[in-house]
Amino acid sequence: MKHSRLIQFLLVLALLLPQGLSASRIKDVTSVEGGRDNQLVGYGVVVGLAGDGDSRLNFTLQSLANVLKRFGISVDKEKVKSDNIAAVMVTCDIGPFVRPGTRIDVTVSSMGDATSLQGGVLLQTPLMGADGKVYAVAQGPLVIGGFTGGSGGAGGATVTKNHPTVGVISGGAIVEKRIETNLVREDGSLDLLLLNPDFTTAVRIADAINETFPASSQANDSASVNVRIPDAFKGQEPNFLAILGTMEVQPDTLARIIINERTGTIVATQPVRLSSVAVSHGSLVITVASSQGVSQPNARSQGQTTTVNSTQTSIDEKRGSFAMINEYPTLERLTQALNALGVSTREMISILQSMKKAGALQAELIIN
Repeated sequence: MKHSRLIQFLLVLALLLPQGLSASRIKDVTSVEGGRDNQLVGYGVVVGLAGDGDSRLNFTLQSLANVLKRFGISVDKEKVKSDNIAAVMVTCDIGPFVRPGTRIDVTVSSMGDATSLQGGVLLQTPLMGADGKVYAVAQGPLVIGGFTGGSGGAGGATVTKNHPTVGVISGGAIVEKRIETNLVREDGSLDLLLLNPDFTTAVRIADAINETFPASSQANDSASVNVRIPDAFKGQEPNFLAILGTMEVQPDTLARIIINERTGTIVATQPVRLSSVAVSHGSLVITVASSQGVSQPNARSQGQTTTVNSTQTSIDEKRGSFAMINEYPTLERLTQALNALGVSTREMISILQSMKKAGALQAELIIN
């Protein structure tokens, strides 16, 4: 027992030593296999919509009739009005280790033709998992992030902001059943799953763990690292995971450039490298202007005043340059040089695309 306490003390002391500022904690770049969220979904009815509910849809009317039948009231669905109710789908994510009685947030979305869920209240709705079992029950008033105003006003003008047919109930669902979670395998080990799979990062994580727990970890592939729980932590898996999570490692990133032409956004990772290449850039601006003039006949003539169209065309070609780019081995230095020349973002995107086609850009180019 004393030996076990000494090991734990030395581990905590090692974690307090200063680490590299650019390193990341293992728990920020991985997750534990088995400790994941699960999705729940349910079908429900929202009431109290003040005329903004569904029209006479069959499934909405049937849903209301079924709700009333649960309270011993039998009605003909053909005689039910649905202006104040709406059929909705209720969704949420339930995290691992959540115990019965815990409250979780739910999202409520209209599935009919209701114009707004503002002011509505969700009736008790069971939420099921993929296995068809009920794990939570949702109920409560909705909070809507949008609104619809002016409907039915003069000229039929309507103002809508955001999505008034989607709402949220904060803490609106109560967990009724726990989802069993198994983190540790039968052989006494667990797997860490990389959020961004990479062989180099996986090996670095295994090496960092082995420095503290020798011969306990190895990389399975680019997406997972297997860790064997030491005998000193048998039955104390949470303590062991807490120590693993605070260890720091330097993740590796792929050389990648992401371009969004719609917004003019360029995002590049640090490992991007360039080969020697010659780049020429210039601009050709063609301006075409149309105007209308009036042709006035001479005095005492029999002519008529007419409109005359005229077009003026001008060409402005800016002087370009053709230079060898071999002193800029990194993307950062290249973009600095292009920015100094006054190159716009759209022009920079074209240059990067051309460099990729020429084989001078040593990175993956992703265009959205």
